Amino acid sequence: MTSRHPLSPDDASQATLMTPVRHHQTLREAVEHSMARYFAHLDGEQVTDLHAMVMAEVEAPLLEAVMAHAQGNQTRAADMLGLNRGTLRKKLKQFDLI
Repeated sequence: MTSRHPLSPDDASQATLMTPVRHHQTLREAVEHSMARYFAHLDGEQVTDLHAMVMAEVEAPLLEAVMAHAQGNQTRAADMLGLNRGTLRKKLKQFDLI
């Protein structure tokens, strides 16, 4: 099964840049707002593998932010994420972050 995404992540990011974001929103509200914008731009197109697309878009910046907050300490970052350090290293390599 192949993934079909009417908007590429770059297109969706561009649409996001053009839409003002309310300050002080929760992470949940930010996701809901982003998904509403994404669906609004579908123009009737069907989408598949949405979960995989969203996870791919969210996981790398999450890892970058946590690693920065942990000042590069992988053990601390793994604890913050609730991951095994080996799993964190695998994910960091997957996204070319180490």
